[in-house]
Amino acid sequence: MILIKNARVMDPESGFDQVTDILLDGKRIRQVGKVDDVSGIEQVIDASGMIAAPGLIDVHVHFRDPGFTYKEDLQTGSAAAAAGGFTTVVCMANTKPVVDSVDIYKEIEDRCEQLPIKVWQAAAVSKGFEGKELTDMDALYEAGVRGFTDDGIPLMDEKLVEEAMKKAKELDVPISLHEEDPAYIKQPGVNQGKVSEQLNYGGASYLAEAVMVKRDCELAVKTGAKVDIQHISSGVAVDYVKEAKEKGANVYAEASPHHFTLTEEAVLKYGTLARMNPPLRTEEDRQRIIKGLQEGTIEIIATDHAPHSKEEKDKPLDQAPSGITGIETSLALGVTELVEKGYLSMMQLLEKMTINPAKLYNMEQGRLQEGKPADVVLFDPEEEWEVKEYKSKATNSPFTGWKLKGKVKYTICDGKIIEL
Repeated sequence: MILIKNARVMDPESGFDQVTDILLDGKRIRQVGKVDDVSGIEQVIDASGMIAAPGLIDVHVHFRDPGFTYKEDLQTGSAAAAAGGFTTVVCMANTKPVVDSVDIYKEIEDRCEQLPIKVWQAAAVSKGFEGKELTDMDALYEAGVRGFTDDGIPLMDEKLVEEAMKKAKELDVPISLHEEDPAYIKQPGVNQGKVSEQLNYGGASYLAEAVMVKRDCELAVKTGAKVDIQHISSGVAVDYVKEAKEKGANVYAEASPHHFTLTEEAVLKYGTLARMNPPLRTEEDRQRIIKGLQEGTIEIIATDHAPHSKEEKDKPLDQAPSGITGIETSLALGVTELVEKGYLSMMQLLEKMTINPAKLYNMEQGRLQEGKPADVVLFDPEEEWEVKEYKSKATNSPFTGWKLKGKVKYTICDGKIIEL
């Protein structure tokens, strides 16, 4: 048993927020409240000055395993996640081979059982990520898959998307969508606007995202499916999600820390480290994303943790791959950019990183309550630290060298303290 003493215990689902103790008994939380009887307790953590929250949940990561393990693998990805305070993550299906069959899923799932955190593997919507034919979603669900996505590639066939949504609704699982219509992309990774003009780089228009979000929100209204709009980047897309919710659609939206922290100007400063799909956009877009987080249009903060090798990112802007790592800086960016600046309360930030992602995937995690999984993050909201060393194999982050507030001190998963 582990006793956490004197923590500011915050549970976003119940709204519980007070300085008290937590007793972890094996894989479950036995008690939240002052613990007087210390018999049988193996370890005591004095968490004075720390916040105790449910272990963070990231529903959008790339651990690159199998197929691209020179960038990241399940072990290094899990270590990076734990360092960032995450106890549960959902890996995207754009591995090599693509996770589009039960055999491939099972091979990954078997290896995930050995990891220090909970790693859920999503499966592809379409066979081979080709966007032409649905995977056997029933069989994949029977095998344990709890979410479907072709993340990295947009699904252009509207009829196929509608079919997938109907099946997802039947199985009561989310379908997560990467919304970028190639018709509006001259060159990916950089917003089409003043910075792309300055760099003489074609860029990707906000319309690439907007037209597909509009389409899929309408399909969500029609089918009743639980739809997750991934890494939302434009104000117009936020407005479409808000409209769809008002019509009764079961639509969720994710914002990644880079989209609420940076704008297209970052490309001038950080080069390929600020190249991502969808791209960083204008200050107006960034502010609309923050407003979306405030009003609840965007319920989830998810990193889209996308590791690449240094050699790849050192290529010219038009040749480097898109994406940045993010799982080790996510909480601190939320504290620094959203809480410290008065946009969100600490409870609202935690809600978007614990209970809301848990609800998207129907998880029992994300709750700091008696009887729930013993998944806890302890962090010091006041401690400032410099971003410099990574547990990830990759270092492709524009935030290297930044000073951020909010330092993870302990990550506990299934009642076991993970070495950070």
